[in-house]
Amino acid sequence: MRALPRPFLPRERIGALVHLVVACLLLVACAREQDPAKVRIALNWFPEVEHGGYFAALVHGYYKEEGLDVELVSGRPEAPVLPQVAAGRVDFGVADGSEILLARAQGAPVVALVAGLQKSPRCIMVHEASGITDLADLKTGSLHMSVREPFSTFLRAHYKWPETLQIVPYSGSVAPFLLDPRAAQQGYVFSEPIIAEAQGAKVRCILVADLGFNPYASVLVTSESLLASRPELAARVAAATVRGWEQYLRDPSATNAEIRARNTELSPEILAKGATALAPLAAPAGTKPGAMDPARWKALADQLVELGLVSPGAVDPAAAYRLDVVKPSK
Repeated sequence: MRALPRPFLPRERIGALVHLVVACLLLVACAREQDPAKVRIALNWFPEVEHGGYFAALVHGYYKEEGLDVELVSGRPEAPVLPQVAAGRVDFGVADGSEILLARAQGAPVVALVAGLQKSPRCIMVHEASGITDLADLKTGSLHMSVREPFSTFLRAHYKWPETLQIVPYSGSVAPFLLDPRAAQQGYVFSEPIIAEAQGAKVRCILVADLGFNPYASVLVTSESLLASRPELAARVAAATVRGWEQYLRDPSATNAEIRARNTELSPEILAKGATALAPLAAPAGTKPGAMDPARWKALADQLVELGLVSPGAVDPAAAYRLDVVKPSK
């Protein structure tokens, strides 16, 4: 017996099925659009309080709220950040303001979006027992300092130290400083001095910013190409990062736990003291976390020219930053 032909579906049921299929396809498309955008941010050193705002944005879910899947890539001495950003190997990075201007002078298309630290944390630390309160008093002994960095050029031009002061390449460790009571060493005020004191030393810190060289620090940067092709992504990363800095200044405890998980050489006590030392640098009186001032970028560019680090006209400071990426909070 031949099977009877299957009846045709009523027109109403066919319409309902079509609508169902279309709805399913739309749901799939929306789900794909809502997949978090993967973003890599290269840190300029091993994780520490300098990166507090970035880790706070990660720990407290601010990046996630912006639809971002952010990876914070730990830095190391042999992996400079700005070439990676310029070449597109990472989407964003963390750098010092003077480094950004020097990179642009050499043709690297990098742009600053958020200034994590308004005041530079760079310092020279000396042993308290040395009696040194002015860097002009450095006459003998050793100064552990990188001669390739702009702050070093500024200090050497400013003080013109005698040859009896031995300038030794900075190793990244406080061990040589601890062994020599006549030694001085570069550092960040919330890092090396606190680590040295945790090992029994009594130190005095002289901030380079107070001497006249004060670039923004822990600056969020990206490339001109990413900013042009994906401005909404840059805006989301920048907004979440500013929220991260605001949260870190309110309460750094959860963030510091994450930093320590990634850098076990830093104890909870060192991180807590570091966050306290960082707070007045991230938001000095009258400033907001993340803010940038065009006049400061111009002054820094002029200073680099005066120091002979940049040729006149080699860099346009106004092109080195963007103030319109982060929208003012309501």
